Amino acid sequence: MRSTALAMLLVWPFLMAAQADQLWVDSLEAYWSRINAEYRDADHSPLLPDDRAHFQGLQRFDPDARFHVTAVFKPRKGEPFGMKTTTDRLPQYEAVGRLVFEVAGKKQRLTVYRNIDLVKRAGYENHLFVPFTDLTNGEETYAGGRYIDLQGPLKGRIPLDFNRAYNPYCAYGGRYSCPIPPLENHLTVRIEAGVKAFAH
Repeated sequence: MRSTALAMLLVWPFLMAAQADQLWVDSLEAYWSRINAEYRDADHSPLLPDDRAHFQGLQRFDPDARFHVTAVFKPRKGEPFGMKTTTDRLPQYEAVGRLVFEVAGKKQRLTVYRNIDLVKRAGYENHLFVPFTDLTNGEETYAGGRYIDLQGPLKGRIPLDFNRAYNPYCAYGGRYSCPIPPLENHLTVRIEAGVKAFAH
């Protein structure tokens, strides 16, 4: 009995880690399934009609825990400003803080933004926006960068999962106005996680 109990004590942490990994993968699959369903829906899809007719699902990197990191949130209130977009539109954003983390062996930083108008809408009161570029842009991923959404309020150490990085609607064609990631949100590493470039 003692040997069995000792074996269970040794194995238990690995079983728990495996279960946590599976829950994480399952949550990612559910996340992308929702997005794929929206893209198939003519009322919500950013895809052009011809692309939507042949759409089988977004291409993305395989889930990779190396890009599911823990970041330290450092509050930093910024003045409202007009974020550049792919058109003349300048939506008003404000910085709420900075995420500091390590990924691909390098320390990185990303500024977190709040859309001043969007947070006035029901259901978006705590919505936060992290646009970024990295060294995969223009190759495996969309040249204009990608986005991650977070839910505030943020405090202390928070999970930052690049496996959930998605494209701006402009990546799919059509007449969209998409925020351009500010220069301060350029990552000096390759983020081989999340959605890939879209092949029309």
